[in-house]
Amino acid sequence: MEHKGTIRLETDRLLLRPFRIEDAKDVFDNWASDDEVTKYLTWPTHSSVEMSRSYMEFCINGYNEKNVYQWGIELKNSHELIGNISVVKIIDEIDSMELGWVIGRKWWGNGYTAETAERLLKFLFTEVGANRICARHDINNPNSGRVMQKIGMRYEGTLRQSGKNNQGIVDMANYSVLREEWKERS
Repeated sequence: MEHKGTIRLETDRLLLRPFRIEDAKDVFDNWASDDEVTKYLTWPTHSSVEMSRSYMEFCINGYNEKNVYQWGIELKNSHELIGNISVVKIIDEIDSMELGWVIGRKWWGNGYTAETAERLLKFLFTEVGANRICARHDINNPNSGRVMQKIGMRYEGTLRQSGKNNQGIVDMANYSVLREEWKERS
């Protein structure tokens, strides 16, 4: 793979962009402080804007590396930050990348997650050179699995007690799409 880092990407409705330090309040207000949103995530609900600011600093410091992919998702029409999507795991030996995402509750059900993930598939397959892109979800969070299906990922199976999130140790449903499958679908 030829890593490109977190570059600006667009869809019809969304801008995927690197985080800025001044995003901390939106991150906190729009998703990171909401227990319902963070219920199935691997990081704790943020208890303060300062906690979100520390996360912004972590992301920003990572942008110096070409193999760091961490986008804020911004609505084009309002310039409001509504979530983030990132590559959470890379296995260079097999050109494989794993995605993770979160969207604020106010924006659930509008297709923003699938739209964002579709754009990322295009970027990662065509520009970075990934061969396999995968994602996984707690089996008690089927909405995330529906996004995976919507973007053409195939269900590979459920691994028992293979993940840990804010609910504890959980069973994880695994999905993936290969570059050749994505090309056929596109």
